Amino acid sequence: MQTHLITGAAGFIGSNLAARLRRRGDAVVLLDNLSNGKLANLRALQGDRLVHFARVDCADADAVLAAVQSAGFAPIDLVWHLAANSDIAAGIADLRIDVRDTFLTTAGVLAAMQALDLRRLNFASSSAVYGDFGGRAVDEDAGPLQPISNYGAMKLASEAQIRAACESFLENANIFRFPNVVGVPATHGVLLDFVRKLRATPGHLEVLGDGRQKKPYLHASDLLDAMLFAAAKLERGFNVLNIGPSDDGISVREIAEITRAAVSPDAAIAYGTAPGGWVGDVPRFSYSLDRLRRLGWRCDCSSKAAICKALNEIIAQEGEVTCSA
Repeated sequence: MQTHLITGAAGFIGSNLAARLRRRGDAVVLLDNLSNGKLANLRALQGDRLVHFARVDCADADAVLAAVQSAGFAPIDLVWHLAANSDIAAGIADLRIDVRDTFLTTAGVLAAMQALDLRRLNFASSSAVYGDFGGRAVDEDAGPLQPISNYGAMKLASEAQIRAACESFLENANIFRFPNVVGVPATHGVLLDFVRKLRATPGHLEVLGDGRQKKPYLHASDLLDAMLFAAAKLERGFNVLNIGPSDDGISVREIAEITRAAVSPDAAIAYGTAPGGWVGDVPRFSYSLDRLRRLGWRCDCSSKAAICKALNEIIAQEGEVTCSA
């Protein structure tokens, strides 16, 4: 049995990771400030003696340190740093959000790890660190990296902090660059947005951007498979890894049509004129996954399959009848 520390544990990915680790018999220390995450996401773990939750601002290193020490578990084997602002648009409107919730949480977690002599870290980064490469498949060595959102900028700055920490105390740091991840509990994203819009106005669906945006989508269960697989393989050094599906993505137009068919088949879809949906949105994005495949992991689920699976989950989450889009 291992013991894991998860920051951002009450969020979308964090709650799924916590449940997965408990199913395989590991102990988990869960930290979240509950600004975006919800305790309800961890309901299935309540009362478990091998689960310790603390409401903590991860930018406060002393608070992180105290929370880990109060758990009373065996020494932490692995840290999964997932705490971050997940609302890209909010970070564009207010520059302080990503600095506080993404960059400073990384600084706080690293300081607490150093004090606790914890030497292995897995970090949830993002394809947003690359910026706009015009749809060209980018690998982990692409550059220069020029993120166009504050979210991407602070993820990249966090990567730099972690790399520097490898020179002083970290023995292993794995940087996982996520694509668009879908599933439940959904808190934001295109699918949740479309489902809620169609529930509010069943005859009309407004789409941000011209609908030709195209990106890879991965279901949360496949993301966890990849991260856990890679973390077991990459136990030393500093490693950067793109994680994604087997194809080059799906368009927003196709996602809108799939959602309409599932939720409100007679709705009219109104597209915008801009190539991106919002400031900081990369219209077309494609990954190179050669490094992940050489490691021995490959996702056989397409972006469309991930969208359809997550759509049914989100429809159920939002209280609708599950359908077979």
